Amino acid sequence: MTRRGRGAGYGTGDGGQSTVELALALPLVTLLLLLVVQVGLVIRDQLLVSSAAREGARAAAVVAPSDHAAVERAAARAGPLDPTRLEVLLDPDGHVDDTVEVRVRYRSHTDLPLVGPLVPDVDLSAMAVMQRE
Repeated sequence: MTRRGRGAGYGTGDGGQSTVELALALPLVTLLLLLVVQVGLVIRDQLLVSSAAREGARAAAVVAPSDHAAVERAAARAGPLDPTRLEVLLDPDGHVDDTVEVRVRYRSHTDLPLVGPLVPDVDLSAMAVMQRE
């Protein structure tokens, strides 16, 4: 049996090609992974905004619908959303008799490294309507 050494039977000068290709592709792969994580964070915020709207509508349906502060507190307690970026709008008349409508707006910051400067902040909103109790 003959033993193949370096250069015997292999293309010369191709030893570092895969390293160079990885070095060129790694920043793009990293950026794409961070973008996927950022999309996941925005989806999480949208689910939390929907939950905040439901909690606010539930509070408005149970307590007096004119107690806007109680509705805002209930919406803020629904999840780990930044209360300074949370806006709660209450329509005590709702769509039909004996209903209340709560709209929640939230600005989701895109602040991940590399992705934040490329993607603008996202405005999220949700609405919930509940029957008064």
